[in-house]
Amino acid sequence: MRDARPISTRDVSGGVQRRALHRTTGFRSTIGEHSGAAPAIFASPHGLCAVAARAQDHQSLGADHLAVAAHRVGTTLGAYCLSEAHAGSDPSALRARATAAPDGWRATGSKSWITHGGWADHYTTFLRTGDDPRGGISCFHIDGRSPGLSPGAPERKMGLRSSATTTMHYDDVPIGADRLIGRPGQGLGIALTALDAGRLGIAAVAVGIAQSALDYAVRYACERETFGTRIMDHQGVGFLLADMAAATEAARATYLTAARRKDAGQDYSRQASIAKLVATDTAMSVTTQAVQVLGGAGYVRDHPVERHMREAKVTQIFEGTNQIQRLVISRHLARTAR
Repeated sequence: MRDARPISTRDVSGGVQRRALHRTTGFRSTIGEHSGAAPAIFASPHGLCAVAARAQDHQSLGADHLAVAAHRVGTTLGAYCLSEAHAGSDPSALRARATAAPDGWRATGSKSWITHGGWADHYTTFLRTGDDPRGGISCFHIDGRSPGLSPGAPERKMGLRSSATTTMHYDDVPIGADRLIGRPGQGLGIALTALDAGRLGIAAVAVGIAQSALDYAVRYACERETFGTRIMDHQGVGFLLADMAAATEAARATYLTAARRKDAGQDYSRQASIAKLVATDTAMSVTTQAVQVLGGAGYVRDHPVERHMREAKVTQIFEGTNQIQRLVISRHLARTAR
């Protein structure tokens, strides 16, 4: 395999190729619906890493870095390393640094909230290589076995407990010159491009969570009786479930509209933010109402809706908080008004 031709980033877009995005988001929504958020979120860093690699089509990685291409066949595990403890919503504030070395680069610093941290085979990492807040960031593809790369203790999370999330520490980690994705200083643009696509996947997961919670609440409401009748037949509960169903369908249509724009090669950044905002807020609302439909039974782990509610919450936070989505949308609106 090491004698194979160099791999262009054009070839390694994995599950987020333009023609496949619509199917991918549908798949993630289905998994979120039937298996909860964790299995669907498990795939999210792969999509982010693949889009980051694809963002610079004219660049190529060496043939021995087949881990990038393996996104397509599912034989390796990837992690996406952008956030830092003091640089979450503002990636231009990141401090982890890569300094030039005779054999390439050396990385120092830490990255926070890393899904698959300590387990990944490779880490798509954004590091500061210059002093310009936005133009001084570069993207690197770092082998998980690199000396000096180590994980912190797993975070103790509200939800997504089957997925490891850690801080990753870079202690003078050597990076080969051919591990740079794109050119020095292009990292922030690559990161934001990847996040646009990733937001569609998160929107799809959120819709799946909402649908699962809704379906369970409807079944429960059709079985549970109070005052001699099914609680589904009480208008207060029936109308609540109707509103939950309408919100879920609207959220599904929103993310599919954005995915179709991506498939067609059209600009979709604003639509991706809208989809992520609408779908994740819907998931939080629908899952909370599902717990309410079940009453006390919804608050205990005998039923899955309490898990749905815990896992819906994080979808409003990662890959850009929903406050950041509102900022992205408003800035797009301001540009189009000129």
